[in-house]
Amino acid sequence: MWYDDLPANGSWASLWHDLIVCGNCGGIRDFKQVCPGCGAPVPTSEIRTFTLPDGTVEHVTMAFMGAEGRYQDYVYLQMMEREWERPLLPADASLINLSNPPPSPRAAIVLLFWTYFETRIDRLLRLGLKDQPAAIVEDLLNRYASVGARMDRLYKIVFGTTYFADLNDSGFQDITNHLVNVQKHRNDFSHGQPEAIDDELVRSVVEKLKAEHEAWVSIFNKKCRARLP
Repeated sequence: MWYDDLPANGSWASLWHDLIVCGNCGGIRDFKQVCPGCGAPVPTSEIRTFTLPDGTVEHVTMAFMGAEGRYQDYVYLQMMEREWERPLLPADASLINLSNPPPSPRAAIVLLFWTYFETRIDRLLRLGLKDQPAAIVEDLLNRYASVGARMDRLYKIVFGTTYFADLNDSGFQDITNHLVNVQKHRNDFSHGQPEAIDDELVRSVVEKLKAEHEAWVSIFNKKCRARLP
């Protein structure tokens, strides 16, 4: 899988490593590459010299804002990794015996992923509503509280399309199909069908975690690019 290519001791949270916020368009970019959102050149990390009003000379090393939205972006990925790698316990077998067919003993990975995905849909919508008063933004997000409504109706209000249509138009049809499948099974799980999250779904979520992350970044940069004058 994708994580087999991580460096020694590299965690799943490394999906955010080396990514910074572009100082020009606000998009997400690798600090060693040209910005895919606006084409801004590779930023320099050279030390800059500033003279203060009192004549004091200061030497400042350039710093860059990390591309993650919140520190929780790292936490979700690390929690999924921990759940994937942990050894199964006797308690897992006891829980499985309560349902026939049983849910995956690692079903929590899917639930964690979907919660993490919802936070990134929230981030996209807040980007699109950036110029609106805070009270309007919060009212809209409260009115469209479910992620399904946010990806469809609210996303269409903000961006003129749906999130899945955006993915398809950007060449990520496979990620759309994957997310539709995860959403269905997660909803079934939430409505009394624990067996809806099986080992196959868990493995699919882990296998496509990096590709889904990259697809989301691409859509985020697309929206940043659209905001440029």
